Amino acid sequence: MIKVKTFTSELKILHTMKALENLHLQVNTFIQDNNVKKVISISDTCTTGEGETIGIIRAMAYEVA
Repeated sequence: MIKVKTFTSELKILHTMKALENLHLQVNTFIQDNNVKKVISISDTCTTGEGETIGIIRAMAYEVA
């Protein structure tokens, strides 16, 4: 069965790399804990507010065993 899961992270000035590392950890933990058989696609998009990037949304399409 193919499913889609989204993950979000707030981006703060001078803390972007830490936020991205935490986002990667969320995704990897989800893959390990939920019997993900195959990752079909992952895509990122940024959210903005008042002209600046304030967050990131990661969507993952995957197949479960």
